[in-house]
Amino acid sequence: LKKNIDHEVCSARLSGFGGVGVNVRASGHALNVRLDVSTDLRSTVSMSAAESGSVGIGVIGCGRIGVVHASAISSLMGADLVMVTDPFESAGKKVEESFGVEWTPDWTKLVNDPRIKGVVIGSPTPYHAEQIIACAEAGKDVFCEKPISNDLKVIDECIAAVEKSGIKLMVGFQRRFDSNFLTIKSKIEAGDIGQVRMFQIISRDPAPPPKEYLEKSGGIFLDMASHDFDMARFVTSSEIDEVYVCGAAFDPEAQGANDLDSVITTLKMKNGTFGTIQNSRRCALGYDQRIEVFGSDGILTGNNKAPDTVILSNSSGVSAGLPYSFFMDRYAEAYSGAMAAFVDMIRKGTPPPVSYIDGRMSIVVARAANLSAKEGRPVKLSEVE
Repeated sequence: LKKNIDHEVCSARLSGFGGVGVNVRASGHALNVRLDVSTDLRSTVSMSAAESGSVGIGVIGCGRIGVVHASAISSLMGADLVMVTDPFESAGKKVEESFGVEWTPDWTKLVNDPRIKGVVIGSPTPYHAEQIIACAEAGKDVFCEKPISNDLKVIDECIAAVEKSGIKLMVGFQRRFDSNFLTIKSKIEAGDIGQVRMFQIISRDPAPPPKEYLEKSGGIFLDMASHDFDMARFVTSSEIDEVYVCGAAFDPEAQGANDLDSVITTLKMKNGTFGTIQNSRRCALGYDQRIEVFGSDGILTGNNKAPDTVILSNSSGVSAGLPYSFFMDRYAEAYSGAMAAFVDMIRKGTPPPVSYIDGRMSIVVARAANLSAKEGRPVKLSEVE
C-alpha cells in the first residue's frame, strides 16, 4: 500500500480484536482501509468514498472542539473527512497537515461542496445560526455544537429553516454517548430499578476559567449546567417543569464576571420525578462527573472515570488515582460516539439522536434557572418560554 499512497496515513482505530480501521488519502482521493487481523492474516480494503458509500463530512472550525471532531471522523469506517474550514490559516493548516485533508478559509465553500453530505459546526456560538441556515439551504445534514444559540428567537428561526428544507439537525450533547450514561439509560428502560423516583447529578470542573471567558460565556447555566439539564431529561424521559436554584460566587473569576461558580438546582419533572444537579467551577480532585438514579426497586450509580482504575492497598491504607482532569479526556469516547451516530444518521436517514428540541430545551431551562437564582424562588419553565 505504501508505494501507491501519496500522503501519510491520517489515523488508525483499533476495532476490538478484529482489526484496524485506517483512513488515508491517495492521489487526492480518500480511502478507507480495514486491515482484519486473524490467524491467516487476511486483509480487506474498501474503495473510495464514492464506490464504498462513505459519507462525506466537512468540519467548520479548527479550534479545540473542531480538531476533536475531525479526529473522530478520520477514524470512522464509512466516513470521509473531505474538508475543514477556519478563518485563521495557522489553525486550518495545522488540521490540514495532521489529517491530510483540504482546508479553506471560506466556510461557504465547504457548505456548498457537492462531496459533502454532512457538516459539523464547531465554530464560535455567534456563527452557529447563520451556518445552520446556510446548510439547510444547501441540503446538508448538520451536527452543531451546543448551543444552537443562546437566543430562543434565533433558535426558532433555525428550526424553521431546518423543517422547511427537510435536513436533519443533531445537537452536540455528547454526554448521551458516554458509556456510563448510556448504561444507566438502558437499565432504566429495561426496568432494572423499577419506577424512577429521584436522581442526583454532580458536575464539577477542575478549575474556573478566566474572568474574560466567563463574561462572554452566557453564565454558568448556559455554559456549564446545560449539559446536566439535558442529562436529567435523558435519564428520566421527561421534560422539566420547574427549577429552584441556590448559588454563590466564591472565587474571584466568577465574582469579577458577575456570575455564579457553585450552584445546586432542584428540578421537578413533568412525570413526577425530581432531583438535584450540583455544579461547581472548581473541584480539587479533578473533573467530577457522577450520577445516581433512585428507583422503587434499586439504585443506579455512575462514578468518575480515571486514566487507570488501579487501587493500592497496603498497611498505610487504600488509595487510588484521581479522575480525569480535562473534559476532552473524560469524554473522548463520547465525542467519538456522537460522530459515529451523526454519520449513521446520514447513512440510514434516521431521526437525530439528539434533536433541535433537545437543544432548545436546554436554553429554556437555563433561562428559568437564571431567573430562579436572581429572584430566589421556584420558576416554572412556562414562565420563560
